[in-house]
Amino acid sequence: MRLLCKFVILMSLGVCSVCAKPNVYILATGGTIAGSSKSALSSAYKSGSLSVDSLLGAIPQAKELANLKAEQISNIGSQEMNDAVWLKLAKRVQALLSKKDVDGVVITHGTDTMEETAYFLNLVIKSAKPVVMVGAMRNADSLSADGPLNLYNAIAVASDVQSKGKGVLVVMDDAIHAAREVSKTNTTGVDTFKSLNSGPLGHVLYGHVRFYMQSLRKHTLESAFDIAQIHDLPRVDIIYSHANDHADFVQSALQHGAKGIVSAGMGNGNLYPSILEALAQAAKKGVAVVRSSRVGSGFITRPGEIDDSQYGFVSGDNLNPQKARVLLMLALSQTHDPQKIQNYFDTH
Repeated sequence: MRLLCKFVILMSLGVCSVCAKPNVYILATGGTIAGSSKSALSSAYKSGSLSVDSLLGAIPQAKELANLKAEQISNIGSQEMNDAVWLKLAKRVQALLSKKDVDGVVITHGTDTMEETAYFLNLVIKSAKPVVMVGAMRNADSLSADGPLNLYNAIAVASDVQSKGKGVLVVMDDAIHAAREVSKTNTTGVDTFKSLNSGPLGHVLYGHVRFYMQSLRKHTLESAFDIAQIHDLPRVDIIYSHANDHADFVQSALQHGAKGIVSAGMGNGNLYPSILEALAQAAKKGVAVVRSSRVGSGFITRPGEIDDSQYGFVSGDNLNPQKARVLLMLALSQTHDPQKIQNYFDTH
């Protein structure tokens, strides 16, 4: 009788003890977290070998955190990531989060381009519900593989009400990062993901979530971009600067139809004279040119040694070249006006 009364009371409050856990979808794209190897002590492996069901099978404890459903979006190494998968993934995430009975999404992904996918989703998804990206630096067959705990922690973050409204998050090595700020900084280390300009938003230890910071730039609901309005992405190339540089790659990008160019400049976005002239000519022809830096942290001053307004360039703020490319592609889907594009870089 007491149990029946308790059930009636809970139902009257809109709470069901059986279904109190959040509903979280796991969308898998491949990567090292789904990789396999012939030896637990070999650095050679094949990405995207395991299914999402295999990944979840390694962490049965995750069922205590949430009601889980899983889908395989792709099964590739993230060095193979492309626009088609981005659009497919973003549209599926949006469709899921638009459902009342879905509380969050976790995306397993390779680490090579995780920061780019995360930032893309951060700019185009229209929901305050948690979207958490996760990967691994050691394949599933490796000795001391990091994927299972990373995935468990990502599910914990996606299940936590504190994660709402914080934009797309990246969970790796017990740290919670904002999609805009995080980058891969080491080729093999498990602590490779860092937010060099801002630090992480928080940490998660064996599923216990703590937030300390929040991203202030526009994302998700406040973003100027909406995946429902995006059906393709314009070509934007990155040109990497170096001493004794040549303009050949700038000319090649233009000949192959690039609508925008991101310069991974030296230092504070500085350019070799021939590159500066080539990019200035490109800007005059209507090609969007964004100055970023190959350094890895810090922001591009406006003006600096190069006056962007003089050349019609856009300052990339503190976005690294690969993220500047993502934002520029989305910006070009709406405008080719350098001043309007600059506003996107100042606010997103």
